[in-house]
This record gives sequence, structure tokens and C-alpha cells, in this order.
Amino acid sequence: MMMKVRFLIVSALAMAAASEASADERLWVYARGADTLPQGEIELALGTITMLDKGTGDYRRTEIRPEIEYGVTDRVTVIGELLFFDHDYSVEDPDLQPMFDTQGGAGGRYKNTQYAGFEVAAKYNVLSVYQNPIGLSLGLGYEHREAYRLDGAPINQNSIVMRAFLQRNFLDDTLVFVLSPKVELERRVSPGVLEEEIGLDIAAGVSYRVAPNWNVGLEFRHQSDYLSPQEDGVFEPALKRSSWDLGDLRVGSQYQNGNYIGPTVHYAAQDWWVTAGALWQFSGGGNQEAGAYVRDGRNLDEHERWQIGLSLGYEFNLGADGN
Repeated sequence: MMMKVRFLIVSALAMAAASEASADERLWVYARGADTLPQGEIELALGTITMLDKGTGDYRRTEIRPEIEYGVTDRVTVIGELLFFDHDYSVEDPDLQPMFDTQGGAGGRYKNTQYAGFEVAAKYNVLSVYQNPIGLSLGLGYEHREAYRLDGAPINQNSIVMRAFLQRNFLDDTLVFVLSPKVELERRVSPGVLEEEIGLDIAAGVSYRVAPNWNVGLEFRHQSDYLSPQEDGVFEPALKRSSWDLGDLRVGSQYQNGNYIGPTVHYAAQDWWVTAGALWQFSGGGNQEAGAYVRDGRNLDEHERWQIGLSLGYEFNLGADGN
């Protein structure tokens, strides 16, 4: 009898721990775990990432992302996200494009807050991290953008976004490792320019619960693009073009890359959480013949020296009957 009671208590605690952990809290800035929301649960989140310093003049861009997630089932979460850009920059080097031209040349400044687009996506949990040696989820989304992230200029960009989420827990789920690669198939149009791009984004993180409700961690991010821009009908001769048309799938030359690392901290209460992190670009590069702006071993046209993230989330459950 005592053994049965102990078994029931341990089982109940394990289920409670799994239920609490499955709230899909964000322990890092970019990296995400394999958890999905429980059925009927809604998460409202507001995320900001501020990009700082391109090595000349002053540069700041903040991406603001209000988001809603809903657990359709315990395995399927759907996501909707809006995107806003807040630019404020004045760069001094005419080789730093397109920012230098967009600000109006030497001595100019660009300052604007604008709606930039949206994303809709779904996440499906294949393997639960609490029932299998490793957790695995797959994601698929569509993204539309109306402003270019670097300089705020108007564009028309449509992307298919594919993600994988891998997670491994240790020490009674207090130590968490994740790997979340993302591939974006992008088609971007601006005046005189067509870019068919394949983007690769790999985020990895480790986080440890140092005290009740508190986690500290470390995050790595790699981002790179593969394309040859087409300007006025002419492709960049120093690069091979990418294509993801049916019947013509090809990965072109790497246009640029940036690698980041930095600490994160996370606090979670019963129904809300907050996460902050600061990532520093320790290396980067790009095709010099195509005009990549690389200084001191870092890419500073497509990337920045610092990316600082802050996100807040609130969760509640509608109940199985939707009330």
C-alpha cells in the first residue's frame, strides 16, 4: 500500500512538473525549446530586440514583436505575430549601405517608427522531452514584410519559414539544452532590385535553474544568407544566385554571416515570465567583391556589434470548453 501511495505521489509530481514546463517559456532571446502550449492555453507576449553599433557614427534599430500563441491541442500550437521597426541612425562611412544613402548622405539622419509586417506559423511536437531522450518539434510559417530591417526603406518581401526545435533536459529538468535551426526562403522586391534568398539561422542555448523561478543561461546565434542580388535585371557577378522555385532549387553563394554569443536571464511566476539577454558579435564575414562591410573580423552591414533582447509573456487557459 505504501509503495502504491509513493508511486502515485511521484507520478503526480512528475506530471505537474511536465505541465509547468510545457508552458513554452522563452529562456533565451532567439533559441526556443521543443515544448508546445497545453490545449486551450493562450500566451500573449511582447518581445523587443535592439541592435546597436555598426562601427561608424551611431546606429540603433529596435524590432518590436507583439505575439499571440494558442494551444490547439497539447501537440499543436499556432502563432500570430506583428512586427514593428524603430530606426534611429546616422552613419558616417559612405561604404555602409543602404543606411548611408537612406539617411540622405553625409550628415543626414533617419529616424522612424513603422509597421513592418507579420508572421503566422504553427508548431507541432513530435517527441516530448519529458517522455523521450530528446524533445523534437517542427515549425512552418509564412512571413510578410513591408519595410527593410537594416534601413527602414519600403520593400515587398514574402517568406516561407521552416524551423526545427530540439531539446534535452538534465538534473530533473533544471538544466536545459536546445538547438533551433531555421531556414527562410525569401523573395524580396524593392525599386530596381530583386532578391531570391535562402537564409539560415541557427540558435543554441543552455539554461540552468539557479533558484526557484530563476534561470541563467548562455546563447549562441549564427545567421547567414545565400543569394546573388539582381539589380536592374543584372545579377551580382561575384555571387551565384539562389533559387527555390519548383524545379529550380539551388543554394547560391554565401552573401554574409554573423556569429553571436551572450548571457541570458529568465524569471517565471505562476502565469507570467520575463527574459533578457545580450548577444555580442564575435565574428562575421561576407563576400568582399559584393561589397560586404567587414571590419575587425565582423560583418557590420547586415549585422551589428550588439543585439539586446527583452521579452514579457502572460499565459492563461480558456478551458476545454473555450469559456
